[in-house]
Amino acid sequence: APCHLMMSLIPSRGCLLDLPWEDILVPHILCHLPLQQLLSLQRVSKSFQSLIQLYLANMRCFDSSQIGPAIPRAAFVNLLKDNEVLQQLALQNCSDWLTDRELLPVIGQNHHLHQIQLKGCAQLSRHTLVAISLSCPNLRRLSLAHCEWVDSLSLRSLADHCKALEAVDLTACRQLKDEAICYLVQKCSRLKSVSLAVNANVGDVAVEEIAKCCPELEHLDLTGCLRVKNDSIRVLAEYCPKLRSLKVKHCHNVAESSLSILRSRGVELDVEPPLQRALVLLQDVVGFAPFINLQI
Repeated sequence: APCHLMMSLIPSRGCLLDLPWEDILVPHILCHLPLQQLLSLQRVSKSFQSLIQLYLANMRCFDSSQIGPAIPRAAFVNLLKDNEVLQQLALQNCSDWLTDRELLPVIGQNHHLHQIQLKGCAQLSRHTLVAISLSCPNLRRLSLAHCEWVDSLSLRSLADHCKALEAVDLTACRQLKDEAICYLVQKCSRLKSVSLAVNANVGDVAVEEIAKCCPELEHLDLTGCLRVKNDSIRVLAEYCPKLRSLKVKHCHNVAESSLSILRSRGVELDVEPPLQRALVLLQDVVGFAPFINLQI
């Protein structure tokens, strides 16, 4: 009897596809399955293939890392060809082959994107950033880390059109100098998080402009910005009351005299105070640190 009961609870073949696709299957069932499994479902039957294509056309979020370590070029193009409602796009696993040719159509037909991640996509060009600025007026978060093709002209386009930008990662965008950063922050005053790490061309002029233009600033990464000095850090402390974290590791011209102001406010810094560094060094060398009175 229990066996017959179980059999009666199992839907007959094809029953799943009889449920309303757009009202039930797409928003309430398929959204809980990993993307890789959904793609496998396409091979079950023509009906399943049509269902998955409907799902892909209605996806709000696409993250290439969900498909595995590498997504084939043809698969990427096919997956997003019908989608015009994307809100989040993360393509950090496509750097080996992704060019403007594959990405520009996706950007051009998706005007609701508010988060784009292109970290390490080295084969794109400035045309991608111009396309983003023209197609995505509601963009709030953008990562262009290690995209050395980003230049001052394309960044100006972004600044002119994406005024709602709240977070931008320009790590190792080596073409950018102070002037380009200044233009960006003058136009995008809502910025809360900025990374200019590993950029030897960025100095005090850019940091002071960020401080004066972005009162909502919470996170700033200046790791390895060798031209940044104490003066701009003091301006940062004066103009950015909401600052929560500052990274200045390998900024050899930034000293404790300017950092102590932020440290006293509870801002998270990625360098230890000098006394702490000295104690750690002493412990490493002679093992005496436990005997030192830290209250001195």
